[in-house]
Amino acid sequence: MNKGLAIILAAASAGAVAMPAAAQDNTAFTGPRAEVLAGYDIVRPGSTTDIDNNNDVDQSIEDVTYGVGLGYDFAMNGVVVGVEGEWMESEASTDFDTTGFTNFGVGNVEAGRDLYVGARVGFLATPSTLIYAKGGYTNAQMNILATDNTTDVDTDVDLDGWRVGAGIEHAINENLFLKGEYRYSNYKEGEFEAPSGLESDRFNVDLDRHQFVVGVGYRF
Repeated sequence: MNKGLAIILAAASAGAVAMPAAAQDNTAFTGPRAEVLAGYDIVRPGSTTDIDNNNDVDQSIEDVTYGVGLGYDFAMNGVVVGVEGEWMESEASTDFDTTGFTNFGVGNVEAGRDLYVGARVGFLATPSTLIYAKGGYTNAQMNILATDNTTDVDTDVDLDGWRVGAGIEHAINENLFLKGEYRYSNYKEGEFEAPSGLESDRFNVDLDRHQFVVGVGYRF
C-alpha cells in the first residue's frame, strides 16, 4: 500500500474514533441543566398580509418574553442529544381603542404563558461550543377581552401546536453556559375557556410565533 495513503487512512480512522470519544468525554454538554431565558416574542396570524384599510391594522403583537427551562443532555454516537421543557411568559398584546364600542366586540388580546416540551440534537463546533436544532410540542394561552364599555368579559384561549428552532450554546466552564436561540411555532388547534370554567369544542386556527431568546444556565 502506498505509504502516503496509509498515513491518510490511519489519520481518518483516528479521527473517527476520537470524535465520539470527545463528545462522550465532554461533560460541558451532558447531564441535567436549568436555565433562565429572555428575548423577543412576535405572534401573528398565519397570513403575512396586514389589514390594509384606513386604520392600516398591523395584525402582529410583539413584546418581551421571559421564563425558565429544564433539560437533560447526553452524548450518543458523536452527537449531543437532549430532552427539554420550558415555561415562558409574554408581554405581547394589542392596544386597541375601544371607546367607540356600544355592542360587545373583541377589545384586546394578550399573550400569556407559553409551554414547550421537546428534544434537541447538536454537534460540537468547538470543545466548548454546541450548535443544535430542536423541535417538539407547544401550548400557548392567550386572553381575549370582550367589552361594550359597560361590561368586560375575559376569555382564555388555549392553543396547541408544534415548534422548531436552532441555537448555539457556549460552555463557560463545566457548569455555567450561555445560549442564543431562534424558534418558530405554529398553532393549529384551540379552545375557549369561559370565566365560568366551561370549555368550547376544539376549533382550527393558524397562528405563527417567532421568538429570539438568549439564556444563561447551570449544568449540574
